[in-house]
Amino acid sequence: MNTVSEQEVAIVIVTYKRQVLLRELLESVCALNVRPQMVVVVDNENSLETKEIVQKFKVDVNADTKTEVVYAPQSENTGGSGGFSAGVEIAYKSGIDWIWTMDDDVAVMPNALDVMQSRLKCALKNDHRVLQPSRQNFDGTPFYWQYNFLVNLGIPNPIAPSTFAEGETYIQMNTACFEGSFFHRSIVQEIGYPDPRFFIYWDDTVYGYLASKITDPILINDIIMRRTRKIDNIRIGTTRKLNSTSDMVRFYIMRNRGYMANYFKLQEDYHFISFTFGTFLTLAKEVIRLKLSGNFKSGIKALFSGMKEARRIRHDKTWKPMPPILE
Repeated sequence: MNTVSEQEVAIVIVTYKRQVLLRELLESVCALNVRPQMVVVVDNENSLETKEIVQKFKVDVNADTKTEVVYAPQSENTGGSGGFSAGVEIAYKSGIDWIWTMDDDVAVMPNALDVMQSRLKCALKNDHRVLQPSRQNFDGTPFYWQYNFLVNLGIPNPIAPSTFAEGETYIQMNTACFEGSFFHRSIVQEIGYPDPRFFIYWDDTVYGYLASKITDPILINDIIMRRTRKIDNIRIGTTRKLNSTSDMVRFYIMRNRGYMANYFKLQEDYHFISFTFGTFLTLAKEVIRLKLSGNFKSGIKALFSGMKEARRIRHDKTWKPMPPILE
């Protein structure tokens, strides 16, 4: 029989028009040896099919243990950023201790919460209030995630070590990824809900960066998730890959650097020359992707439109950060 985790955990899932993948994820949650106290499914499509999938999941997951299931349809597509903001708010207001975020294109390992119990118990004592477990690619290979963020440039460190050293169980990080991260509720209280204005891209990076200012986030070597969607990419070396993307994503990659810069300014980490160089490096990376994938004309337009909007955001004197939660 499945048991409910000792450390109170809420899973927050954001989904949009990927019912097949969502069903696979929810089936993996049902197969957990240890269940979460809550599962929140934020539906950015507001789809009847998704609602029915969640209703069936609610019956299945509660066959032998009690897990609260919340279906949260959105009136419009708010992107991953808006979805996680809404889902984290629901989980936080429930009084849950730990919030486990994930997209709909992953699945969890059966022993995921068994493994995390000891991690979460020690986390507060060691002030690791953000934990990022490891995960697998679609093909079962280790997923490489750039956990070290070069704040002065505003880009992930492309040469951060891709493996753990012998005997190493965790690595310090200064960012996060909503594909699998655990946040303690005290983090949400101190820095607020994730910023929905990002829509997509850089939202989790900046949220993890802000969290690193008040705690010591860590990447742990326990693999408790796997990706269920194959993404077209070009391999760079033995571990790193350059994924394909769309013009919409290209726009937000460049546009959201405006929001990033504003948050850096609040933390006194914004330096115009180095950040501008980081923007140039980001642009160069995207141009390389364009040359490898085609659609060069529309892609370039999207990139420069995003840069133009980023400049407007950086100079917006009415801009304010997400507020902390006053209780």
